[in-house]
Order: sequence, then C-alpha cells, then structure tokens
Amino acid sequence: MKLIKIYTSSFKGLSQESWMLALVMLINRAGSMVLPFLGVYMTAHLHFSIENSGVVLSFFGIGSVLGSWLGGMITDKIGEYRVQSLSLLLSVPLFCMIPLFTTEVGLAGIILAQSIVSETFRPANSVAITKYARPENITRAFSLNRMAVNLGFSIGPALGGILSAISYEFLFYSNALAALIAGITYIVFFKKRNTLALRKAQNMKKSTVHVKEGSPYRDGKFLLYCFFCMLFAICFFQLFSTLTIFYKDTAHLSQEHIGYLLGYSGFLIVLLEMAFVQIAEKYFTLGITMLVGTLLCGFSYAMLAFDYTMLTLLISMTMLCVGEIWTLPFMSTITALRSGSNNKGAYMGLNGISFSIAFIVTPYVGTLIAEKLGFKVLWLGTGTLAALIAVAFYFIVPWMLSEKKSKEEAD
Repeated sequence: MKLIKIYTSSFKGLSQESWMLALVMLINRAGSMVLPFLGVYMTAHLHFSIENSGVVLSFFGIGSVLGSWLGGMITDKIGEYRVQSLSLLLSVPLFCMIPLFTTEVGLAGIILAQSIVSETFRPANSVAITKYARPENITRAFSLNRMAVNLGFSIGPALGGILSAISYEFLFYSNALAALIAGITYIVFFKKRNTLALRKAQNMKKSTVHVKEGSPYRDGKFLLYCFFCMLFAICFFQLFSTLTIFYKDTAHLSQEHIGYLLGYSGFLIVLLEMAFVQIAEKYFTLGITMLVGTLLCGFSYAMLAFDYTMLTLLISMTMLCVGEIWTLPFMSTITALRSGSNNKGAYMGLNGISFSIAFIVTPYVGTLIAEKLGFKVLWLGTGTLAALIAVAFYFIVPWMLSEKKSKEEAD
C-alpha cells in the first residue's frame, strides 16, 4: 500500500499544461516511426549499399546538432510557443517530401532538413516544461515528458512495422499526419495560455531591473558539465547500437527475444520513472542522484563482460533503466537551474547538442571497439568510464549550482 501511495502521489501536483505537453510529445513521438525503418527503406526499397545508407543516416545526427543549436537560439528570441508550433507544422510537408527523393544525395539533403526542423522542437519544449511546471515539480514534469517519449517510442515502431509492410509512402504520410495532429493540439491548447504568459512576463519586466544574461557557450562550468553529459550519453547510447548486436551475435538471442527485452525496458521506465524520481527528490541531493544513476548505468554494462545468461541480461537491463531514470530527467533540471530567465533556450539547446554529438559518435566508436578488441573490452571500458563520469557529476553539479545561487543572492 505504501508503494502504491508513493506511485500515485508522484503524479499529483503537476499542472494541466505539463500533462498537455506530455500528450503532445506522446502524439509526436508515436508518429516518429520513420527512423527505425529508414535503413531498411534505403537498402530494401531504394537498393542503397549498407555503407551509403549509413552515410545518409549520419545526416540525421548532423541535423540533430544543428537543430538543437538553432532551436535554443530562436527560442530565446521568439519564444517557445512559436518554435514548437513551427517545428511541428513544418515537419508535415518535409515528411511528405521524403518519398520524392530516391538518390543518396537527395535523401541525405531532405533527411538533414527534416532533422533540423524536428530537433528545434526539443529545447523549446524543455523551456515550456520549466515555464508551466511549479518550481518544486520541475524534475517530475521532465519525467512525465520522458515517460510520454518512451511510450511513444514503444507505440511508434510497432505501428511503423505494420505500415511499412503496406507501403513505405504510407509510413511517411502517417508520420506527417501525427506531426499535424500534435501541432494542432498544441496550438489550440496553448495559444491563449501563451498570450497570458507573455502579458505577465511583460508586466514583470516593467517592474524589475533587466539583467543581461550571458551565453552558455561562455559559461565554463556549464561547458564542463555538458562535456560529461556527452560522455555519459556515449556510454548510455550503446543501448541503441552495440548492445543489440551483442544480444544477437554473442548472447545468441533471436530478434523476437531482443524485441521482448527492449520492450521490457520501455515498460519498466513507464512504470517506475515518476515514483523513482519522487524518491530521489525526497531523499537524495542532485549530486548524489547523478552519482548513483551514472554508476548503475555503468555497472549494467560492465557486468555483461562476465556473463550473458538471460537472468543476467534482465538484471542488467533493469539496472540500466533505473540508472537512466536517475540521470536523464535530472540533467534537464540541472540545466534549467543553471540558466537564467532569458537564456533558458540557449542552455537547453547546448545541453541537447552534447547528446546529439554522442548520437553521432557512439555507433562508430562502439562498433569499432567491439570489432577490434571485443565486447568484453567495450563493456569494461564503458563501465570504467561511467564510474569516472559519476564522480565528476558528484563534484561538478553542486559546485556549479552553488555558484549560481550565490550570484543570485548577491544580486
């Protein structure tokens, strides 16, 4: 009964806007069914070589970096409402145009454009979460949003498999439809609320002295924090690249069992995230939460160097999910706390870039180490690196946030 009470109470106190942002994210991410099948589309339907398909896919990562930077910059200039609205609505024609490009160069260009437009959504969405969440509920609001992302990614690939079997063109058009529905839902719900929020912000500006806030790209401590976020993401993103190869080639799991294991991870995060975030907020400091979460992620990989029976794989995946819950939403909270009121978009964008770079680097580094040195070296190296990152987070986070707090008190 106590566990049930903790779980149900973890959803209390969240604003109506936080729930709606999560719903929009769920619709949008449930429609993100193109990426998992893009490689198959290029090799099986367009008859690209595997090497050329990999090059085209790399443009998605490049677009993600550019989109995160652009989204953060323009969010601070025109506001998160306009950026999210434009990102969702402009994604619609871009998704519809993808089937028109059948050459490597053409497809790389449209994938780059689509990725830039769709990724501008992320920093703007993060700013919106901090804007509409109560100060004491910011991390749980981020967690609710992440829960929607995980649920959407669980639904999306399943739908994508059905739709791609019918027609790849139908897959792209369905993606466009999901972006359109998400965009209309967002605009209808937030248009009036955004107007009221702008008026409130203007009135506050008139009554307060405007303080010029610096760029995150000149914030040395935050840059150091983002560097370690990138290293953590390189470790964590093995989940999407080398881990599945390990499951198939070394653990000898069937594709069906790999799907069950990945599905279990998504289900576990949806089930546990809100409650575990509330526990961390209640009993841990931010530094300790990041330390424990990163250590769990590292140990989940390191243990695979010694055993890969199904029980070990389940324990490893469970630890990885709990570690993810105690790191990723708190990274966003720490970024929000470090930023000012007028440069949140830039800070969120820079933090997003660190993950986008990791998304590009991880598949190449991970597969190279696995091929040249073996999976045992990869998993032990990942675990060791994660342990070093955990210690770095433990010291950097309070050092960075305490300085920000002292500056605010001085002002």
